[in-house]
Amino acid sequence: MKDLKLKIVTPEKILFEEKVSQVSISTVMGEITILPNHIPLVSQLASGEIVVKHNKKEDASSIALAKDEDLMAISGGFVEVLPDQVVILADTAERAEDIDEERAEVARKKAEEVLKTKASDAEAFAMFTAQIEKEMARLKVARKYKKRGVRTGITNK
Repeated sequence: MKDLKLKIVTPEKILFEEKVSQVSISTVMGEITILPNHIPLVSQLASGEIVVKHNKKEDASSIALAKDEDLMAISGGFVEVLPDQVVILADTAERAEDIDEERAEVARKKAEEVLKTKASDAEAFAMFTAQIEKEMARLKVARKYKKRGVRTGITNK
């Protein structure tokens, strides 16, 4: 099966760069799954998850390798899709195994409290709402990863 090159970049670093079989992402218009030879597009990303699927490769003894899916949380940015390549320019992105679930829950609660207690203008309201969405996405990915109980072994290039 044909692969496509996926590159996930944040302002701080290149988080992920390798060939994959498909990637599912959250856009402002809804969730999309990109396969090789997808039509070109550019879209704005929403806070949510990225699910990366790999083709199962077989070793010399024909045993399929365990790593077939990676999970990440993302909060905003853009995606560019070309027939053989996907580039994600993310405001923030974090691997599932790197998310501290307790810290994300505390940050979400703090943002909700500030939003409720302070009379805020439209700009502050948007900022706190975005913070809550980001933390909710992180929590969703962390809990999904924890539920699976499998270490994915994402590579960092």
